[in-house]
Amino acid sequence: MLELEHSVNAPVASEPLQERRASGLRRRIRPGETFIQILLFLCACVSIATTFSIVIVLSREALSFFTEAGVSVGQFLTGTTWRPGAGHFGVLPLVNATILTSLIAMLVALPLGLGAALYLSEYASARIRGVLKPTLELLAGIPTVVYGYFALTFVTPLLRRVLGAETVQIYNMLSAGIVVGILITPLVATLSEDALSAVPDGLRNASFGLGATRWETAIKVVFPAASSGVIAACMVAMARAMGETMVVALAAGASPNLSLNPFEPAETMTGHIARISGGDLSYGTIDYQSLFAIGLLLFGMTLLLNILSRWVVRHVREVYD
Repeated sequence: MLELEHSVNAPVASEPLQERRASGLRRRIRPGETFIQILLFLCACVSIATTFSIVIVLSREALSFFTEAGVSVGQFLTGTTWRPGAGHFGVLPLVNATILTSLIAMLVALPLGLGAALYLSEYASARIRGVLKPTLELLAGIPTVVYGYFALTFVTPLLRRVLGAETVQIYNMLSAGIVVGILITPLVATLSEDALSAVPDGLRNASFGLGATRWETAIKVVFPAASSGVIAACMVAMARAMGETMVVALAAGASPNLSLNPFEPAETMTGHIARISGGDLSYGTIDYQSLFAIGLLLFGMTLLLNILSRWVVRHVREVYD
């Protein structure tokens, strides 16, 4: 009976000891960690403040443009003629050239980038991957002005020699799109390879155990499992292609042209901004303020792509335990 009473009362007697142990596990204040946390928080605040500042500046100048030029947003977005000197502010030719060169770039970058990602993730050994991946990423470190002159002095003459000088103009959207595609290939390859490598090896081993080949495993198991990351990589690459400046400024042409023919010259949004802002524009003029309206529209297009990529990642993502 005494042993039973002792065993019943034992946990009660040990509660103060547990409380003392729990009190000893309380979080200690570390000044160094607190300082680092505050510093990182300030870095995040600076990034957010910078983004909002850019939007505010673009919006203010764009509002001044619409007010002083007497152009409505609808006329700006649907107009087919861009001649600021003559009072025509239809941005559609610039948007058309931007989207067309970006689509050509994606047609080049997706097969090359996804093929490289699949090889690095599923076929290459650790030694080969350690050599090929840094080499591939070196393409992202080449200045874009070099890509621009590469498009103008190599790709365009090659296209004119193959397709005919009468068909391909000296300045054309096809050459610019191809080189922009080469430029964004490392981005597609690196992000896609990271997504493919994140797929658990258990899925691969299960596929091999069912008799699937390495190619069938890569295409029917690994790639669908990493589809959210791959789609997000493609969206980021598309936004990068739309924001490219030097390649399209040097190779695509300097005349706003509403055309779906990639062999013809056309000026993109970024190319127009680079060309006009480098001239003798007076501050506060209509031409000067129109650049901010174009920049705000380009910002909205890239923001829409980023939002779409986040939505895709959130709804398509596979979660593994």
